[in-house]
Amino acid sequence: MPGSDGLRVKRNFAESAAHARMSRHNLRSLGWDGGGVFGVGDERLEDGPRRAGRNGRVSKGEDMSQKSEMPYRTLGKTGVKVSCVGLGGFHLGLSKLEEGDMIKLFHAAVERGINFSDNSWDYNQGESERRVGKALKGGYRDKVFVMTKFDGRTKGSALQQLDESLQRLDLEHVDLWQFHENIRLEDPDRFFADGGAAEAMLEAKKAGKIKYVGFTGHKDPSVHLRMLEMAEKNKFTFDTVQMPLNVMDAHFRSFQKEVLPVLVRKRIAVLGMKSMGDKNILASKTVTPLECLQYALSLPTSVVITGIDSIPILEQAFHAAKTYSSLSKADIAGILAKTEQAARTGKFEPFKTTPRFDSTAMHPEWLGYNPGA
Repeated sequence: MPGSDGLRVKRNFAESAAHARMSRHNLRSLGWDGGGVFGVGDERLEDGPRRAGRNGRVSKGEDMSQKSEMPYRTLGKTGVKVSCVGLGGFHLGLSKLEEGDMIKLFHAAVERGINFSDNSWDYNQGESERRVGKALKGGYRDKVFVMTKFDGRTKGSALQQLDESLQRLDLEHVDLWQFHENIRLEDPDRFFADGGAAEAMLEAKKAGKIKYVGFTGHKDPSVHLRMLEMAEKNKFTFDTVQMPLNVMDAHFRSFQKEVLPVLVRKRIAVLGMKSMGDKNILASKTVTPLECLQYALSLPTSVVITGIDSIPILEQAFHAAKTYSSLSKADIAGILAKTEQAARTGKFEPFKTTPRFDSTAMHPEWLGYNPGA
């Protein structure tokens, strides 16, 4: 990763990393029993999921089924109940999936209990947001917790991207707005700089355009720890953090081992992603898709976001949600043993080791400033 102040950053991380290691050994004392979400556990809502109302209270959604098939967890300190599986937004905007089929798939997922919708301003040139906006019509907005992300590092560029997201989604506000791709050591500095994206979040929240705030990143745990450290110094509260959590991550530059314990201690909602590493983990031929999802769901996450582009993949997600709790400690240890050798170099997590997944590096104009200046 770029950044000339690496040695200074490493020294600054020492305390955070030490605390993370200590926290890791004390996850049980913090309320995690090895599965489910910290301090809450899974539950099923008889009258359907709930979303965050504009007044900040948790409002009950319309009756979606007599009994939901999907377990629900609490989104950190927000009190909002969300499905343990979230519907990934990127896949919903792919050209191979017809818009009509995508809307039917989205509705099927919601009717069966998935109420967390992931998205981003940059997904498929905005097509993912436009399609989800159409799918939310007809009463579905009241059943869904809507999240999207932005790339702008400046206040102006971030607010412009938010307005474009709201226009595509055809909404007055989103429930969660996240700073996308916290992947460079300097990204936290840009976020908290004068005229930076942190100011955009505060302004958008005051204007009622967003309710909760978070950040995402896939590159290195140290960058997440730096963002959390700077948030504490700036008295800025994140409601959510999104990061890779999978069977390979447990062995290599591990968000699970270094960042997850800190989030659990701070009661910040954990959004897991890349449970299959965009199919790269499956290419290792060490684990099945079901094992990947079950493992991710066994961690103290609020939501595991996964790409769903067909009914069979949707069925797979529901099967994982129903069965992950049956995994024993021996089962989990067996999954980790199978992946340890393949995970050592990061080959099957290319989002950590290559620039292939760094969309803001491929499109620096999205950042709102000239990185070369």
